[in-house]
Amino acid sequence: MSGPGHPHRTHGDDDPGHGHGDGHDHGQSGDHGHGHAHGHGPVRHDRAFAIGIGVNIVFVAIEAMAGWRVDSLALLADAGHNLGDVLGLVLAWAGAFAGRLAPDDRHTWGWKRASILAAFGNALLLLVAMGSLAWAAVLRLRHPEATEPGVVMVVAAMGIAVNLFTALLFMRGRDNDLNIRGAFLHMTADAAVSAGVVVAGGLVLWQGWLWADPVASLLIAAVILVSTWQLFRDSLHLMFDGVPSSIDLDAVRAELEGLPGVDCVHDLHVWASGTTEVVLTAHVVMPRGHPDDAFFRDAAERMRVRFGIGHVTLQASTEPVMPACGGPMAPPSAQGDVALTAAPR
Repeated sequence: MSGPGHPHRTHGDDDPGHGHGDGHDHGQSGDHGHGHAHGHGPVRHDRAFAIGIGVNIVFVAIEAMAGWRVDSLALLADAGHNLGDVLGLVLAWAGAFAGRLAPDDRHTWGWKRASILAAFGNALLLLVAMGSLAWAAVLRLRHPEATEPGVVMVVAAMGIAVNLFTALLFMRGRDNDLNIRGAFLHMTADAAVSAGVVVAGGLVLWQGWLWADPVASLLIAAVILVSTWQLFRDSLHLMFDGVPSSIDLDAVRAELEGLPGVDCVHDLHVWASGTTEVVLTAHVVMPRGHPDDAFFRDAAERMRVRFGIGHVTLQASTEPVMPACGGPMAPPSAQGDVALTAAPR
């Protein structure tokens, strides 16, 4: 918020109230307010990633060996697809780890955005994998090939169990973390593919319908593409600092303008610094004078409780510094400001 037209007074890094992780608000006396709204950090999924990657590597080896022994192209192709999903889990884990790295003088926000990039990479991997699966299914429809359906069904059934187990490891965090949702979708997609292979193998074994396998693959790919497209859109949106889909910007503005003494709000920006943290900056015009620390603590708490916004920076002045509130912009000499920074640790 600092820069021309935005004089901005803030606390330095030696602020004694900065960096607590106790989940409480802190205030500091002085000519400007500085409050913190700390929250508990996002749930870690390190164990889930380690178990999921290990189990899936073992299954890929078993599936590839079985496909080679019975000369099943379907099993070999699915093994390759599962190997891609292992890489997706590695990518998601790397993104989650990078997001926990501490900020420094060169990267003051840390590496939280890595989790968004990992979610985007996972979506791309899924889209490419499903596109490849669909193309292979079309080719198989043109030239159906006989397989050993019994072996295919047994190995695919193992795949259902492995992938559902792995997906369950990420179920708890899928609603609140786009990166974890990407990992969850990867595993549920694999389980769906394996289920389709079992059904198709059963139809081949029962009726001898060689076309059942590619048709099932096409149907599964279409269903997965629909869900993956949303993940792709959401992660791409966040990469360009879009307002998270869970945030109603008009409601945020109304909440800020409803605070005592606030006449209007401008320069309101809301974006995601990572897949689990939302950031807000805004300028509030308060004609009756500068607020105290309690005002900032209340504002940060409202943003956290109602909208899940954990990092809030407010700049206050007695007159508008931008014409967005209506009327002429105040001259620089008349602009007073106050800053709030509320950041979870």
